[in-house]
Amino acid sequence: MQRVALRKPDGRSLFLYSNAPISHGPAPSPFAAPLEGRPELRWHPLRGEWVTYAAYRQGRTFLPPPEYNPLAPTSDDASPTEVPVGDWQIAVFDNRFPALALPEGKCEVVVFTQDPAASLGALPLERIELLFEVWAERTRELGSRDGIRYVLPFENRGAEVGVTLHHPHGQIYAYPVVPPVPARMLATAAQGDGLLSQVIAKEIAEDRRILYRGEHAIAFVPFCARYPYEVWVATTAPCRDFPSLAPAQRADLARALKTVLLKYDGLWERPFPYLMAWYQAPTDGEAHPEAHLHAQFSPPYRTRDRLKYLAGTELAAGFFAMDALPEDKARELQQVKVSLA
Repeated sequence: MQRVALRKPDGRSLFLYSNAPISHGPAPSPFAAPLEGRPELRWHPLRGEWVTYAAYRQGRTFLPPPEYNPLAPTSDDASPTEVPVGDWQIAVFDNRFPALALPEGKCEVVVFTQDPAASLGALPLERIELLFEVWAERTRELGSRDGIRYVLPFENRGAEVGVTLHHPHGQIYAYPVVPPVPARMLATAAQGDGLLSQVIAKEIAEDRRILYRGEHAIAFVPFCARYPYEVWVATTAPCRDFPSLAPAQRADLARALKTVLLKYDGLWERPFPYLMAWYQAPTDGEAHPEAHLHAQFSPPYRTRDRLKYLAGTELAAGFFAMDALPEDKARELQQVKVSLA
């Protein structure tokens, strides 16, 4: 993996990545001056969790016209975007409108491709493997900072889940604490011996909901799915985080992820919306043998015509209600034929 580190005119960091040597133009920014506002963390005493406030995010770019795409390479120096011209394949830069900022956290934007019409699932396997390497490098770098305890790569796709820019991209949030969702999963996993490995073994034994099974990776609709078309993608053997992936695991995990993404898009006539979140070990210096690298997809679709929004029992009580069986949704996805070539 090749990497180039640059500094934007407003002081933000920009990193360019590729599988080949990189040539590039100067680091651009649509903003000349540094962001003055800072996010604020406040403690919620009844829920026992932090809430972050960043009112300036109301001014961030929202669904701009195609002719102004801040994630496309700069073509006019008079109207700079966030990324330069060049032959880079993936770009990472500090979010101009972060929900977290140092020393209490950090937010980065990850541009998957220079092509605004592409999607993560449409990219070649080599690019997805490179993305895993980028996530590993950013996990190491962010996780080594004082006060950072958890690094979460994720992708929101589709206006249905609140995306403000359609150019293929994701984000990385680095938190000062382990957030409530991964903290609860890690605490539960710590009570057993290889909890996710047990789940994977059960899925393999039943062989009803598997979408991809390779030598080192697997993708399936979990028997406990809370969302229609929810899918988990994981290494078959426990792996604590992206930096720990062996080359063979990384390659097979890319095949598993691409299979899921192609099946999603093959299921609908329009791009399939989802939240993809990758869970890994905290970066607090502890061993965390309970951690098992995996992604969870939370798509909002209930049927072809209706969206699933969280209702009273889910928002107020945290008690999910599903009106579709995981086996039925797995069967729909299993019937979608895909080619990884």
